[in-house]
Amino acid sequence: MPAPVTIPDASGCLEALARRGARVALVATGGGTAAIPGLVALPGASRVVVEALVPYARPAVDALLGGTQESYCSARAARRLAMAAWERARRAAGPEAAIGIACTAALATLDPKRGEHRVFVAVQTLGETSVAALPLAKDARSRAAEETIAAALVVDRLAAVAGEGPGTPRTDRLLGDGPRVAVERTLAEPGWAGVLGGSLPRTRLAGPPADAAPEAIFPGSFDPLHDGHRAMQRIASRLTGLPVAYELSLSNVDKPSLDHAEIARRAAGLAGERAWLTAAPTFVDKLAIFPGAVFVMGADTFVRLWNPRYYGDCPDRAAEAVARIGRGAARLVVFGRVRDGVFLDPAGLAAPEALRAIATFVPEAEFRADVSSTALRRAAEPPPDA
Repeated sequence: MPAPVTIPDASGCLEALARRGARVALVATGGGTAAIPGLVALPGASRVVVEALVPYARPAVDALLGGTQESYCSARAARRLAMAAWERARRAAGPEAAIGIACTAALATLDPKRGEHRVFVAVQTLGETSVAALPLAKDARSRAAEETIAAALVVDRLAAVAGEGPGTPRTDRLLGDGPRVAVERTLAEPGWAGVLGGSLPRTRLAGPPADAAPEAIFPGSFDPLHDGHRAMQRIASRLTGLPVAYELSLSNVDKPSLDHAEIARRAAGLAGERAWLTAAPTFVDKLAIFPGAVFVMGADTFVRLWNPRYYGDCPDRAAEAVARIGRGAARLVVFGRVRDGVFLDPAGLAAPEALRAIATFVPEAEFRADVSSTALRRAAEPPPDA
């Protein structure tokens, strides 16, 4: 009979969380699930634990994160899951008290794994993103033993953030002479935490200090910033006579917010440019932050301005948004986009008249960039096999 999974002792962790006034949401996929009974079976757990989710199959993870993932067992996947958990805790308790923690693991199973066995545990708070990575020797332990280690690491990382003490004592006792846990931490800049928590509408992400000089605003994910973006910036500046500032929204319509490690990575790519960080997922939100601005965009972004999907699938809300953008934006500078080798000319789109009236369409003869951000990401950092 297989050995049972050992549930970690989380009593000290729960007490530390309660003293801090923290509220926790937990997500576990692939491993770490034994940490859930370790927390919720204790007296007083309901004062601390908001909820625990186990999206085990990939479609369940995709639904939580808003799309297919490059990898399902990586530091980045763990961070995304922790941010999804943090947002759920925030809705229950506010940004200061919220803690999101997530475990994603590749452990022993019925079929031999192609990749290494490994565990990633990410923790998200208002002011910090951290990821603990632990490689496990392949075929050295049973599934139950690996699951016990993963659950211990979840409790250890939660305890460390709660202030119970440094290190990973529960995990270390189980590891023997093998690899140890490596933790990477990213502390938020004050402005980042303000935008994430909702106390600031925007903060300068890169470039000169904010001033009263008008700028055209170029929203995007910039993952990464590439030559196509830079060409659009130069042309838009020439057409408008304004400097163009990139705008990165940490909030998304259908995905978790960007965590601090992700913000830091994209900020590094925007170094030397003008750039803002906001929490404005829609153009109505952006107009509230940049009233009367000139906006720069590609054709794929342009069509979203009237797509009901971005307004809760409500055509009336989409029509209202179009009217507000038409009244509130000074100008839209719209560039074509290459899709599957075919140039999408924005001038030929069936856009609402309120948007066409303020749009300047840049022709293909002036701008065409066959650049894929997805391809650039994959070339720069191939995801590990999950």
